[in-house]
Amino acid sequence: MGNALNKLIRRMVLGLGGLAIVVVVWFCLQVVPLGGPGHWVIVTVKPGDSVGVIAGKLQTKGVVGSSLALRIDTLLFGAPTIQAGSYQIRQNSSFSTVKSLLGAGPNVSILSVTAGLTLHEVALRVAGDLDNTFANSFVLEARKAAAASPFKPGSSLEGLIAPGDYILRPGETPAELVAAMTKAFSVEAASVGFTSATRINGLNAYQLLIAASIVEKEGYYPSNLPKVARVIFNRLEKKGSLQMDSTILYALNKDGGAVTHAMLRIKSPYNTYLVNGLTPTPICTVSTFALNAMLHAPPGPWLYFTVIDQSGHEAFATTFSEQLANERLAATRGIG
Repeated sequence: MGNALNKLIRRMVLGLGGLAIVVVVWFCLQVVPLGGPGHWVIVTVKPGDSVGVIAGKLQTKGVVGSSLALRIDTLLFGAPTIQAGSYQIRQNSSFSTVKSLLGAGPNVSILSVTAGLTLHEVALRVAGDLDNTFANSFVLEARKAAAASPFKPGSSLEGLIAPGDYILRPGETPAELVAAMTKAFSVEAASVGFTSATRINGLNAYQLLIAASIVEKEGYYPSNLPKVARVIFNRLEKKGSLQMDSTILYALNKDGGAVTHAMLRIKSPYNTYLVNGLTPTPICTVSTFALNAMLHAPPGPWLYFTVIDQSGHEAFATTFSEQLANERLAATRGIG
């Protein structure tokens, strides 16, 4: 009986010893993985992310093979102080490399461009994320890209960049950033069937893009955009003035707000109260919703619209008296 027990104990000890060796080998291979570092990926740390959450993100992106092993490593040998932000790290990196990069602070910026932003506002964001020198070069590169655009916009790239998140990696040049934005626009536009050869209702592609940018600012919510597009088509057909507040605000470098009577009198090609037809350029970055609205505007006789509730819903009218009635309704709801 004693010999059998001793044999069992020896087997258990040997088994545990073998298991320990396997665990140690596994852990070492996680700490310093075979094959060397792989492709660059971006890992974003949000404020309040725990070490466990960050380790999970690193595993998901393929930076480490095991989040558990990384957590064990930080428990045994300490974790760096990690700031919120975005980090460019290679897949299949060693734990020492990962902790060194995370401890050094964010090394990439994410430039968020939303539909409705002007190119000037984008340049300001670039300056905020990087510096004024980079932003100034960005503006110059945008002018060069405009000159080469198949949409023939002249010297302005306004409206010809796509909304989205752009990763500003270490060493990235302004020219590369502009190229990424214009390429993204081409892909976005093509996804809804919009190209430099598109023609609708006598408008060429660039004119349609100008109109789409006005639709973007005036309609704001996707549900409003198609009918706003039809209003623009209808007003252009009458060869009168568009009378869009957003174009005056663009001329004044303002983003939203009330348009005063004094503003309505400013001398600018973007004052669509005084100048008939479209503006010389788009007035903002456009979404696929706005492009689609111009490509597929619903039939209708509408010439006017106004916001009538706090949710941003717009009512459309054919006659000025109907428009006044909608404005009175909006006023009773605290709009305007």
